[in-house]
Amino acid sequence: MTTGAATSQFPGVDFYDMDSLLSEEERAVRDTVRAWVDENLMPVIGDAYIKGQFPKQLIPGMAELGFLGANLPEEYGCAGLNNVAYGLIMQELERGDSGIRSFASVQGGLVMYPIYAFGSEEQKKHWLPRLAAGQEIGCFGLTEPDFGSNPGGMITTARETKDGWVLNGAKMWITNGSQATVSIIWAKTGAIDDSKSIRGFIVPTSTKGYTARDQKGKLSLRASDTSEIALEDCLVPRDAILPKSGGLRSPLMCLTQARYGIAWGAVGAAMACFVEAVSYAKNRIMFDRPIAQTQIQQVRLADMLTEITKGQLLALQLGRLKDAGTFTPAQVSLAKRNNVNMACECAREARRLLGGNGILVEYHSMRHMANLESVYTYEGTHDVHGLILGHEITGLPAY
Repeated sequence: MTTGAATSQFPGVDFYDMDSLLSEEERAVRDTVRAWVDENLMPVIGDAYIKGQFPKQLIPGMAELGFLGANLPEEYGCAGLNNVAYGLIMQELERGDSGIRSFASVQGGLVMYPIYAFGSEEQKKHWLPRLAAGQEIGCFGLTEPDFGSNPGGMITTARETKDGWVLNGAKMWITNGSQATVSIIWAKTGAIDDSKSIRGFIVPTSTKGYTARDQKGKLSLRASDTSEIALEDCLVPRDAILPKSGGLRSPLMCLTQARYGIAWGAVGAAMACFVEAVSYAKNRIMFDRPIAQTQIQQVRLADMLTEITKGQLLALQLGRLKDAGTFTPAQVSLAKRNNVNMACECAREARRLLGGNGILVEYHSMRHMANLESVYTYEGTHDVHGLILGHEITGLPAY
């Protein structure tokens, strides 16, 4: 049996000396999150996954250490870190579990970011410190039962009345949905076929007509809170609207933030699987020698290390571009697409190396493997990101 702590003990997981490319602050942030994951998350994640429960007891610690909205300004109660440090937080959280990274990613990238980017000063001062402190939990309502890869087709509406805005519709696959106290809901304020009328709304989940229920039957992301949301004549005040939001571009900007974190997080999951595979291979004796001494397992490990190293460098350069303000959504698509696919392959190969033991919850690779199948799909499917890149390459949209 291995634990996440092995990651910090195995030098091969940093084969190209990534540490030398990080600042002292970035390394300190990573090490802090790594220690927190090892001490607080790893002892409970297996049980949480089997029970299908998000470990809510971890939220105060995540908030206290500044994991939530970490790359947003200090004036709003956030850590004010650069984007590379934020990426390293996502990497280490997903080294523990994709569901835990998803919680932080949604809270910061899909709830706090739209309030920061599109909200009024009053909205930012009211909500951001509370969300950063974990006093409020948020979710992001964009995807609908019939509109996932095509969010512009949404049918949720917001109608302005003398009393405020009335929202009607349904959202699906909503991370944090059942535990959220506030939701960022995207709705059309004009005609259903007019994606330019899409606006964002801050909707307290206590609003009359707002209901959330757990998504049942998940075989992936079992330690994550995933929900369906129904909106039936939900009346919110006029100032619930995010005044600077407008059109499909606004929610897509939020998704770009989340996808950036995923590009880093997937590397963390791959690292965890690789380290577990190396440890197991060295200790598993078969035919009087460790299986690490066989050609087939050495080539398997060499392939995993190569792909992880490429993913690390890709994520780091993307982070530097983001900090410089020169990154593009297409660059984020490439990193999300590549790194998640890479992590899926690493998790699968690690599980196979572990043989029959690989299906047990005391090992981590199969849990990562199952989780990553969801990450492969959400925040833009692997194939849709391929079409985004194809559009960027040719100038011709195929969707």
